[in-house]
Amino acid sequence: MSDLSEQDLDVQAFINRHPFSPFQWLVFATCFFIVLMDGFDTAAIGFIAPSLLKEWGLGKPALAPVLSAALFGLAAGALIAGPLADRLGRRLVLMVSVLVFGLACAASSMAGGLDALTVLRFVTGIGLGAAMPNAVTLISEFCPDGRRAVITNAMFCGFPLGAACGGFLAAWMIPHWGWRSVLALGGVAPFALLLLMAFTLPESVRLMVARGDPAARIRAVLRRIHASAADYTHYVTSERQSGQGTQSGGFGVLFAPSYAFGTLMLWLAYFMGLVIFYALVNWMPILFKDAGLAPRTATLIAALFPLGGVGAILFGWLMDRYDANRIIAIGFALTAAAVFMIGQVAGNVGLLTLTVFVAGTLMNTAQSSLPALAAGYYPTPGRATGVAWMLGIGRFGGIAGSFLVAELSRRQLAFSQVFMVVAAAALVSMAALLVKLAVDRGRPGMSPH
Repeated sequence: MSDLSEQDLDVQAFINRHPFSPFQWLVFATCFFIVLMDGFDTAAIGFIAPSLLKEWGLGKPALAPVLSAALFGLAAGALIAGPLADRLGRRLVLMVSVLVFGLACAASSMAGGLDALTVLRFVTGIGLGAAMPNAVTLISEFCPDGRRAVITNAMFCGFPLGAACGGFLAAWMIPHWGWRSVLALGGVAPFALLLLMAFTLPESVRLMVARGDPAARIRAVLRRIHASAADYTHYVTSERQSGQGTQSGGFGVLFAPSYAFGTLMLWLAYFMGLVIFYALVNWMPILFKDAGLAPRTATLIAALFPLGGVGAILFGWLMDRYDANRIIAIGFALTAAAVFMIGQVAGNVGLLTLTVFVAGTLMNTAQSSLPALAAGYYPTPGRATGVAWMLGIGRFGGIAGSFLVAELSRRQLAFSQVFMVVAAAALVSMAALLVKLAVDRGRPGMSPH
């Protein structure tokens, strides 16, 4: 720090030495509600699917394009929005993303047929896919180093909460107003959020410093954290910029020599995590029914799996104190053991219920911690691209997971063997993070986090 003059202020050091301010909590709350809306709108199609089948006289296979359209949209939105946010700013891309998924979800409530609904769900997915990584990136850039992972993970918990709230609201709204009311709510709520964002959501100060924005703009945001920011006339950042290409931002960062291998390992870990999630969420009710459970019991037990994720707050606390790669790798190792055990206890309903809940908690905790790891790994010029592309590439793991169990069933693998194969995906995620850690530690100037 000796190279700084008395009028120079390192913005991250400034954030680190002051308590988390009401202004930063406001940024947290705004990002939390963005992610909550993301969870609600992503899950909405699943809650209204039975009503669609009944009203439009469809068979289950006819819903496949609608159910998968949002997944492809989520991938496209993330892949597009990350580089745009590193170039144009987090705030602008976030606001456009919320506008897009609000408009598309509202329009979906008026869809007259399956083809129109499929297109609108794809567009909704683009907005949702763009919003999530930018919310993660923005809140991480307003966090002190010692609390970044726990705060980012806590914000990410808005996603499963939004999905769960969607289920409760759908169960109440559909009997009264029909399935269109759920999509209408998913379209109207983002507009209220957009109004709040217009007045409260700032641009990332770390991004403004990195791209050389006027000092007055940076000062205006920092003063809302602590008034002492007004005592400085020049704002800098001392974060590392390891490797050629980091100055160009976006893909230049992801595939710079110091980051390229870690980028691929993050993609692999997130991809395999979503293989597990979608393989089990989509197929567990059918697998349990085939194993002899009553259909209602199979559905209720399977519904426990996606409820986990609050454990991400505990993991965030551990990631801020110990090596983040190793903490998440342990989470995936425990996930592998728990998923394997599901295949061994199908004959005992009580034990199966407990095992599914534990496996879901471990899996969702590990998976939900990866965005915080990615946000801490990349420097500011490429952070949004890094987080977004990990999420975007990972979405294809969700698609692969759905096809994986279908193929295993076609090959007539036994119940326990299906869960053994799915558990292996968690071991791949674990290995990817441990290899990333080993390679990063071997390079000068690279943080293991």
